[in-house]
Amino acid sequence: MPLTEGIDIPPAPGAAQMDRLHALLAPLARVVQPMFIGLDDVPERRALFVGNHTTFGLIDVPFMMGELWDRRGIALRGLGDHGHYKLPLWRELLTTGGMVRGTRENVRALMREEEPILVYPGGGGEVFKRRGEKYQLKWKERLGFARLAIEFGYPIVPFAGVGAEEMYDVIADDRTPGIHQLSQLMQRVVGIPAPPIPRGIGPTLLPRPERLYFWFGEEIDTAPFAGSGDDGVRELRDTVKAEVEGGIALLLEERERDPHRGLRERLRHPSGDHGSSA
Repeated sequence: MPLTEGIDIPPAPGAAQMDRLHALLAPLARVVQPMFIGLDDVPERRALFVGNHTTFGLIDVPFMMGELWDRRGIALRGLGDHGHYKLPLWRELLTTGGMVRGTRENVRALMREEEPILVYPGGGGEVFKRRGEKYQLKWKERLGFARLAIEFGYPIVPFAGVGAEEMYDVIADDRTPGIHQLSQLMQRVVGIPAPPIPRGIGPTLLPRPERLYFWFGEEIDTAPFAGSGDDGVRELRDTVKAEVEGGIALLLEERERDPHRGLRERLRHPSGDHGSSA
């Protein structure tokens, strides 16, 4: 894509790169056995994928992106929070995977090229959730994704993910004495707060082998919101948010009645519902 002033779009990951991601995840997928609901109905064309970011946001996203590629041929272009770009090596790693800095100019450029785009309106607020905030959407008054979707007539695919938030317990956050001061210092120096302190298996940082669940909702047509001003933008944002919250609730219920939720049951039944779409 030719670059103009204010636009910085790294190359999209190629087919070989996406195939490699899916292959690398395959051994872990046999343990995690992610379940997908609504995947077969995801449109194989331009769309803005909008959903909830889980705590730390590292474990479930690759599984979702890998399965979208393997099953639907969709290579998502994720929008990155500005904080990612303040961390050397980390920003290079994410950029290699196709992440794009989440500016309006970059999003407009992607939409002109009709690329599938991934956005988490909760951003760092959802990645660095405090204790007691599991699966809460922290979108505040962010309207940018809805405004740009209306501007370009981009359909929105709401989605939800459940499971990663049980892989860790948050034992301290930016309200904890000491971490609060550190978080304020990091915010001033590097522009991002201190992450919460997690605990996984026992006292370690190894994540618990929880099963992952993903839901994709029906595509939302943004054309009816065109010309409706700020009220229409807000209505679209609220519509998408309600869909994502409904998807989270559906997945939590699905998990409760899942006979293969536990690791022992999954290992006894290795096929499980891995890769299935209900």
